[in-house]
Amino acid sequence: MNRPFARALLASAAVAAAIALAGCNPEDIVPTGRAQAPLTEKMLSEFTKKNMDKESPILARIFKEESELEIWKQTRDGQFELLKTYPICRWSGDLGPKKKEGDRQAPEGFYTITPGQMNPNSNYYLAFNTGSPNAYDRAMGYTGSELMVHGDCSSRGCYAMTDEQIQEIYALARESFFGGQKAFQLQAYPFHMTALNMAKHRNNPNFAFWKVLKEGYDHFDATHQEPKVAVCDRHYVFDAAAPDNASKAPSFNAKAACPAYQIDKTIADAVHDHRRQEQLKMAEYIASRLSTVPSRAGIDGGMNPVFLAKLSPSNDFDNNGRYQLASNNASTSAPGALPRVANAPGALPRTTTAAPVAPVTPPAASAAEAPVRSEPVADPSEPVVVASVPLPRPAPQPKHGETPAAHQPTTMAGLFGKLFGRSKQQAETTPSESASTDLAAKPKQAAPVRIIPTTPPAPVRTASAGASAPVHTASTPPDPKPREVTLKVESAPPWPAAPQPAKAEAPRTPQPEIRTAYTTPSASNNGLLTGAQPVVPAGTFNSFR
Repeated sequence: MNRPFARALLASAAVAAAIALAGCNPEDIVPTGRAQAPLTEKMLSEFTKKNMDKESPILARIFKEESELEIWKQTRDGQFELLKTYPICRWSGDLGPKKKEGDRQAPEGFYTITPGQMNPNSNYYLAFNTGSPNAYDRAMGYTGSELMVHGDCSSRGCYAMTDEQIQEIYALARESFFGGQKAFQLQAYPFHMTALNMAKHRNNPNFAFWKVLKEGYDHFDATHQEPKVAVCDRHYVFDAAAPDNASKAPSFNAKAACPAYQIDKTIADAVHDHRRQEQLKMAEYIASRLSTVPSRAGIDGGMNPVFLAKLSPSNDFDNNGRYQLASNNASTSAPGALPRVANAPGALPRTTTAAPVAPVTPPAASAAEAPVRSEPVADPSEPVVVASVPLPRPAPQPKHGETPAAHQPTTMAGLFGKLFGRSKQQAETTPSESASTDLAAKPKQAAPVRIIPTTPPAPVRTASAGASAPVHTASTPPDPKPREVTLKVESAPPWPAAPQPAKAEAPRTPQPEIRTAYTTPSASNNGLLTGAQPVVPAGTFNSFR
């Protein structure tokens, strides 16, 4: 049988096995050419550089924590050498084996990949099935299915690569199968199983399982040969051979006790030396109290830093578990997205600097108001001097029904009415209100007043023609600097209110006038009611003193 015919036969068998694996009819498969993509010239040159044949066997290793997939290829000397390391785009779950269906865990252990597990028509570009659960997983009662290494950079219990990566990995496996390799080995580890990493993860609940995986890791590191993997008594056994006195090869059952065996003598010495050195290093790391790695609780899987660098903090998974990559080009956006603008209409200002406050211009003073003199602003660094003068209060306004000073009665009837409307004590303490309006309106310096504690002093009012609320105003403006004033007060009430500038008031609604027998009549008719005569009360004038 010639070589081209054998290659065509093997390719047909691989396609038929993939169809059976996918459970599809051959008529439904649309050839895409992905599975038949040739290796690149760069890869072919790597074969020549590393003394490898295009169809020599391969071996794959996966490391979760580092998010790497390694492809090793056998050289012409018969040993495996590293051909290429691929960054893993995405893996799900946590460090540790897959135990049950739906836990999102990616498998860990030793798996065998045959041509029947290659899927050229995967929904994720290209893929191959890991074969999980294997004999060890089934012996432990672990479940799971369809755990792949595929493209499309999305993972739900799988190891996801980019489409370009899986196409090259698929082509390497295809050429090895064409070269006669019946199956290649996939070694899935939680991390590079060095003594340092083992010491860092010594507190992990999966540490006992990882110690078994490290035995197979050390076998490959010591020999660069694909280890022969068997399972007995629910743990892995590597490179087992029949004892010297045995007549047949040992038989292994994953759930049964292990038979008598020994490590192959051709590699036993190299393996023992390598494992002894690793154990001494790990013991030294632990004795030096090497800190352990933090817990990954709440972290789902990971990806290689090469892909993490292309993600923005706002990136997330879509509904299919795919990572949404951020574009490096700021000008590109999702279809239908609105363009970004610097300042959107109605948006709040982005600066934190307070806006300047416009100065408030006071309204012009009305004719009824006295001019207000602006006072200098005191320096906050200077001490504040407080004068011992009571705070000014607004001047009292005439009460309802009380006649203002400007309307004092000038006739006998008006005088008698005013005397009857006031008490004797108030008449004795009230200053003379018969002064002329001209003298009251003229400003003059106030004389010292001795305050009598019995009755509060009556307010001093001034009459101003046309003013609705006459208030006494001082002619001199207040001194900007407070002056200390000493007053001798004997149980006196608070000092009367200081004169304030008159302010314009809003017009008030006139109230109906209510008059009583003691109400002072209007002065417009000389204090007499229309058609009335003055009435003199009985008695003498001494009763009003």
